Amino acid sequence: GGFILLDGETFEVKGNWEQGAEVPSLGYDFWYQPRHNVLMSTEWGTPKVLADGFDPADVERGHYGRHINVWDWSSHRFLQAVDLGQGSIPLEIRFLHNPEAAEGFVGCALSGAVHRFYRSQKGDWAAEKVIQVPSKKVKGWLLPDMPALLTDILISLDDQFLYLSNWAHGDLRQYRISDSRRPQLVGQVFLGGSITRGGAVTVLEDKELQCQPEPLVIQGKKVQGGPQMIQLSLDGKRLYVTTSLYSGWDKQFYPELVKQGSVMLQIDVDTDKGGLKVNPNFLVDFGREPQGPALAHEVRYPGGDCTSDIWL
Repeated sequence: GGFILLDGETFEVKGNWEQGAEVPSLGYDFWYQPRHNVLMSTEWGTPKVLADGFDPADVERGHYGRHINVWDWSSHRFLQAVDLGQGSIPLEIRFLHNPEAAEGFVGCALSGAVHRFYRSQKGDWAAEKVIQVPSKKVKGWLLPDMPALLTDILISLDDQFLYLSNWAHGDLRQYRISDSRRPQLVGQVFLGGSITRGGAVTVLEDKELQCQPEPLVIQGKKVQGGPQMIQLSLDGKRLYVTTSLYSGWDKQFYPELVKQGSVMLQIDVDTDKGGLKVNPNFLVDFGREPQGPALAHEVRYPGGDCTSDIWL
C-alpha cells in the first residue's frame, strides 16, 4: 500500500515515499492537494489474486479494498482510513481542480457508487455517496446481478462536469457537479459492454433501460470491451476513451477484445446543456498494431491534462 519515489528526470528509483511504520495493506490510485497538505490513495486488491481474473469469493475473503487512505503530504505519513463499505473496491480518485477546494470524488468499481470525499469541520476527512449506478439482473454472466464496474472517473478543468466509465454495462456518463453533493446526469452514450443486444447476456431486470443497447460499430469495426480509461481535452469538448481494463480481466469478461485488440474512440461533448455523442470519423484500432492485437489503456496529453494538472 505504499509508494515508490522516482527521480523526475532519470526515473531512477529513489526509495519509498511513505514514512513511518503504519502503511495500508492495499493501494492503487492517488491524488494530492499540497495546499491542504494531503494525499489520498485508494485500494484495488491483492495482486496475486486479481492477476488472473476476478473471483467474487475473494471479496468476502478480504482480498479487495474498501478504503480511501489519507496521508500527510509533507511528512509522508499515513493518517486515516475512510471506509466506503464491504466490496466497494475504490479505484480512481480525483480532487476538484480548484486548489482551494478540500473535496473530490472517488469511483468504486464493484459497488457501482461514486463517493464525494471532503474535509469535515473537525479537520479530518469523510465521504458520502452521491451517485449510485444500479446493477442489472442478468442471465448468462458471471453473477446473477451484474454491477456497473466503474473503472475510471474524470473531472473537467473548470470543475463543472464529472465523467465516469461503466466497463461492464458499457456506458459512459456525464454528470453536472456545480452542486458537488447532488450530481445531475446530463449525458450518456453506450460504447460496447456486456449487455448489448445479440450477445451472450440476457437482461432480466433493468432499473434504467427499457431494452438492451445495440452493439457499437465504427467504420466497420465492432467495438469489443467497454468504456474504460478516459481523458478530456483541455477545452472540455473532446472525450477520449479506451476499452481495455487489465489483460487478466479482459480475457475473462471480453475474450473477443483480447483476440481483436482494443480501440480508442472520441466522444463529442456538449459543455453547455450537457450531452455526449460518438464521433463516427475517429477510430484508433489497436488490433492493427504490428505486434498486436494490443490492449491500450491510459490516455495522456504530453503537456498535462485533466488527470494530471494540479494547481498550487
